[in-house]
Amino acid sequence: MKRTTLNRWHLGLLAAAVLTLVSCSTSRSAASAPKTLFNGKDLTGWKAMFDDPSVKPESVWWVQDGILVCKGEPLGALVTTQNYINYKLEVEYRWAPGKKPGNSGIFGRVNGPARGLPRCLETQLHPNSAGDVLGLQGMKVTGDPARVKSIPNHAVAGDITLVGRIVGAERPQGEWNKVEILAQGDRVTVWFNGTKVNEAHGAEIIPGPVGLQSEGGEIHFRNVQITGMD
Repeated sequence: MKRTTLNRWHLGLLAAAVLTLVSCSTSRSAASAPKTLFNGKDLTGWKAMFDDPSVKPESVWWVQDGILVCKGEPLGALVTTQNYINYKLEVEYRWAPGKKPGNSGIFGRVNGPARGLPRCLETQLHPNSAGDVLGLQGMKVTGDPARVKSIPNHAVAGDITLVGRIVGAERPQGEWNKVEILAQGDRVTVWFNGTKVNEAHGAEIIPGPVGLQSEGGEIHFRNVQITGMD
């Protein structure tokens, strides 16, 4: 083969490789672009759920200085109007500075009847157990047998399966924490402030909203983003 022909052949291969790389990169970027769920201004894209339908959402959830504030009572949830199955959810939260921490959680794959504590997968935010993964109202999930606990017939949450966290990584009360939750098929992985704190599997695969919980203490949220993994 002549040198000029060889050079053209090599150049053709190089051009094809570059085009393929650019195409793949563009495709990956489009598929993995995060979507902002909380716009920092209002509750567009969200709806509230309470056991008592007469409760006004704005009496429990409101936006102040770009932060989503949750009063913490009554028991309820703020969930997205859109459903998700496989996703990476990123949320920053803090307990209200100067106030006693309460309880809260981050919900995924919410399904079943609308109520204050719906059927879903929950990532626990309660101090000293932040990072636990729970299946509420009979929602299926499991994990390392040494970290799994079943709580049947709970008065509010029904049948609960709890997968205890591997390690705690939340920051002191009043400081911001970043939570990352990867739900991929039947697996759920949770990071707090960059540290992997839990792994669960056997999670029920069903479409549903993601959500934030109101339960017993003022809590603040910001920078809520989701990346679809389908």
